[in-house]
Amino acid sequence: MIRIGILGDIGSGKSYVAKKFGFPVFNADDEVASLYRKNKKIFNKLKKKLPKFIHSFPIDKKEISRAILANKINLNKIIKIVHLEIRKKLNIFLNKNKNKKIIILDIPLLLENKINNKKDILIYVESKKSMIQKQLKRRKNFNQKLLKKFKNIQLANSYKKKKSQYIIKNDFTQKTVKKGINNILKKII
Repeated sequence: MIRIGILGDIGSGKSYVAKKFGFPVFNADDEVASLYRKNKKIFNKLKKKLPKFIHSFPIDKKEISRAILANKINLNKIIKIVHLEIRKKLNIFLNKNKNKKIIILDIPLLLENKINNKKDILIYVESKKSMIQKQLKRRKNFNQKLLKKFKNIQLANSYKKKKSQYIIKNDFTQKTVKKGINNILKKII
């Protein structure tokens, strides 16, 4: 199985690119959202650690946002609780797809949390800053302060780009992304 890790700036289109490969995708953001909606155990752990912010199940993302904005330490508390469960979900995904030719890892903190393997193929999604800002502002509940907190826990984009074997330029058109993906797949398959 070939593991492809998708890297890039927040809002660069990593999830969009990951889906366009046409192979099974592990999307960590979707998995976290699912935990907040469905996992009572995670709710209880977060409520215990952040009683001023986490009140009701399913967990409202606004409560998570308020906790993160209120205190830098809160983000680390959330990550510590959620990350363990996401690793379990990743292992289930990997086992389920062990016979697939390729799988895609769309995990925002892939390098930061040392989730990648040495053999993983890393692809950096590069987008213009102006396009990224435009995409981010379209998101529901976009918050510039929250964005800054998340950027602070991530490695520099220049480092991620340097660590990547390939770069896909994302101008947010399907044609350009598909062309970049096809060029990469020709080289790795």
